[in-house]
Amino acid sequence: MIVVAHRGASGHAPENTLAALRMARERGADMAEIDVRQTADGALVVLHDASLRRTTDVAEVFAQRRSWNVRDFTLAELRRLDAGAWFGAEFAGERVPTLQECLQVLRDEGLGALVELKVQRRDRAMARRLAEEIRADRHWREAGSEGRLILQSFDWVTLRGMAGDVPGLHTAALGKTYGRYGLRRIAQYARLINPHHLRVSAPYVRHAHAQGLSMFGWTANNHQAIRRLIRDGVDGIITDYPDRVHSTLLAA
Repeated sequence: MIVVAHRGASGHAPENTLAALRMARERGADMAEIDVRQTADGALVVLHDASLRRTTDVAEVFAQRRSWNVRDFTLAELRRLDAGAWFGAEFAGERVPTLQECLQVLRDEGLGALVELKVQRRDRAMARRLAEEIRADRHWREAGSEGRLILQSFDWVTLRGMAGDVPGLHTAALGKTYGRYGLRRIAQYARLINPHHLRVSAPYVRHAHAQGLSMFGWTANNHQAIRRLIRDGVDGIITDYPDRVHSTLLAA
């Protein structure tokens, strides 16, 4: 069972920050899930929402801007924002990190990476930039072929393209549940299918395994959901609280 810290240990630290990633290992995670977006000047940064409003102080720093969307800001502008104080005063000063900064922390902590590509209108150019960064880094290129780096997306067209851009890369399809025929099609370009935990059932896991697909369920945070995913036979659990999954596994 693989324990995946959702946006880092985001139940204990501000999501998608270096602090959350550093905390993931000590909380029992094997991998961390991060979300990648692109700035106005083409930098790859880690942030879940399309808007900066929820997890930064953009409304105060750039009060006069009409848009607070990530794609309308340069990396230098993002560096001016606080991405930690909203979660707790002890995290004030955390910044919106770049993809490379996150990958370096994950490497230092000995964690795998589940990278979710947030693309607009099947942005193949962004996907190619991500592919180039993976191919240029020997550690993550090898991790990609070994399953210690997995790329996931709701945009399956882009996902298929990425599978071709980085030969051997493990990819995961996000989305609704599918029958046996749908799973068979997904298995042509993906190694995993990762549904919301409420869509997971033991028969669904068995059908996915029969097509050679692994399955991670997201985002399970209470002990009842965690125990049910373990019972249903998933291969990994994505959670804001990796310590809860870790302790449940130890008690099983």
